[in-house]
Parts: sequence; C-alpha cells; structure tokens
Amino acid sequence: MEHPCYKCGQIVEEGVVFCPHCSAPQIRVVLPESAAGAAVALSSEASVAVPSSTPLVSASLSIRWSQAARPCAVAGLIAALAMVFRLVVPPIAVLGAGFLAVAICRRRYPDAAIRAGSGARLGALCAVFCFGMATVLGGVAVAVLHKGDVVRQTLLDAIQQAAARYPDPQAQGTLEFMRSPAGLLMMLVFLLIFVFLTFLLLGTLGGALGGLTFGHRGKG
Repeated sequence: MEHPCYKCGQIVEEGVVFCPHCSAPQIRVVLPESAAGAAVALSSEASVAVPSSTPLVSASLSIRWSQAARPCAVAGLIAALAMVFRLVVPPIAVLGAGFLAVAICRRRYPDAAIRAGSGARLGALCAVFCFGMATVLGGVAVAVLHKGDVVRQTLLDAIQQAAARYPDPQAQGTLEFMRSPAGLLMMLVFLLIFVFLTFLLLGTLGGALGGLTFGHRGKG
C-alpha cells in the first residue's frame, strides 16, 4: 500500500522507513486529541511556574522630593523662629531641625524607607529651608527694629579686633578696605556663605541621626 510523503508529497511504499526522495522519516506518532490538550495545558502550567527574571519591587517606598518639601519646610520654619526669638542657639536649632524633618516624614509616610542616607538628604533640604527662612526673618527683624547700625558696628568691632592681632602693614591695608561699605558688604556675603555651609552640615548630621533613630521602615 502506498502513501504520500508528508514532507515532499512523493508516493512512498508502505513499510519504507525513510522517503527515497527527501529522506524524511515515515514513522509518525499521532496523539489523540485529549492527550494533545493535556500536553498543551501542562506546557502552559509549566510556563507559568517558571520564575520571572524581572526583579521584585521592594515593599518599602522611597520619599520623593515633592513629598519631603513640606515636612522639611515645617521643621525649618520652627528652627528659624526659635533662632530669631533666641529660644535655642543656632547650632542646636539646625541640628534638631534635621532630626525633626525625619520625624515628621516618618509620621506622614509610615511605609517609606528612611535610613541614615535618606535621612541625611532630608536634613540637608531642611537646612536649606531653615537658612532661607532665618535670613528673611532676621532681615525683617533688623529692618523693623532698626538694628542695621548694630549689625554694622558688630562687623566693625570684629575688623578692629583682627587689626589688633595683625599689625602687618599689608594686613592693615586689607582691614582698612574691609571698613569701607564695599568691604563690609563683601564680609557680610562671606559670612552668609559660611553660615549656609554650617547649616547644611548640621542639618545633614541631624537628618542622619533621625534616620538611624527611626529605622528603615515604620510599622504603622
């Protein structure tokens, strides 16, 4: 009995193992429909069971800058008011502001991941707010209370003390320039830069301490 080859279509005699035209094997196993359906289902289940190479998303969430801005601003405002009204010395106020910013973020976002590193960044952002608010409030206080002459005299006294310590003629010329309006303005700018960097350092340290204190995740 003859039958056509499934591959090339040429007639092949019954019992021939390979097609004489294309050498295709002529022995084929045909599964029943039920067995074929079971094999497909098993294959589908196996593909589902294969673990995905996509990394799992961490259960802890990171705080975005937009979310951290308000808590940091609140903590910075509290510290700035405390400094302007002389309730706390500035270094302690800024250090506490960084710590407080982390505490407020922990309360507002209990599932967020706040460690020492993220706490330090929150503290640094809080220090920026604190410096800006303290500078504005201090400027307003000086203008309202008419203490501009007091600030100027304080700078002049500092220059006079430096002049007494450095009698060198070249140093005296520099200090004489610092007594001029342009020199006083330059000195004030350098003083503000120094204060800003100090605030940034203290706020970062306070935020890092807050991150270490409150741990990496809240349980609320």
